[in-house]
Amino acid sequence: MQVLQNRRQMAAACRSAKRPLGLVPTMGALHEGHIALVKEARKNNSTLAATIFVNPSQFGPQEDLSAYPRNLERDSALLKEEGVDLVFTPGVEEIYPPGFNTWVDVGGLGDRLEGEHRPGHFRGVATVVAKLFNIVGPDRAYFGQKDGQQSAVIRKMVRDLDLDVEVVMVPTVRDSDGLALSSRNAYLTEEQRRAAPVVYRALQLAQRLWQEGITDGSRIRSETRLVLESEGLIERIDYVSVANAETLEELDIVEGRVMVSVAVQLGKPRLIDNIILE
Repeated sequence: MQVLQNRRQMAAACRSAKRPLGLVPTMGALHEGHIALVKEARKNNSTLAATIFVNPSQFGPQEDLSAYPRNLERDSALLKEEGVDLVFTPGVEEIYPPGFNTWVDVGGLGDRLEGEHRPGHFRGVATVVAKLFNIVGPDRAYFGQKDGQQSAVIRKMVRDLDLDVEVVMVPTVRDSDGLALSSRNAYLTEEQRRAAPVVYRALQLAQRLWQEGITDGSRIRSETRLVLESEGLIERIDYVSVANAETLEELDIVEGRVMVSVAVQLGKPRLIDNIILE
């Protein structure tokens, strides 16, 4: 396994690699959710590349950039164990050199839901992913469904900019009690961790209502919210959304491919999760 910090060296290694080439972009602090992406990518590509880069441009001024967990040695060992061929671990100036000022903005799609609560977040995500696609030149790139809006943003960017990359979605990996795996779960206290599965229970209720034939978006939103409100440790519900899975426009009538997504503040971390109805 090669570990490279220089973008030109990484690009050269990828150009000479056997195709097809799969890419798993990460911010490190790897868990079983990331490993599921790597395993899926390993099955379908001759060469597998991963990136570890804590992207400052997707963190807001009040967010946890400096506190974000970093353990490059552990992460590299995990990737090696899973058969990754190339790992790109650039420093900030390698991605954003002095004078950098060109950004990818996907418009309204990035301003809803997470974008409303984290202004500029998806501009940072889209820009860094576009740069990584340019450096690595993957045939396929792998993302987790847990970050459902991020996935929609990346799919739109790929379509709008005619990028020759297949975006592969991998189902959310959950703990046995339903909590979606996330690097930020490490911030939960024991008591908060016990309360956290309420997020998935709320989504499961939305799914049950839909399976029972209820297509009233407003009713699904309100009943999902009631489940979240039943947990006293939740400090704030940022949103409960029932939206078209591609445009993220809220739906009065649930039809087509639909994403039900929620975000709550539970102690230090914001927990986000979603479920697809189709």
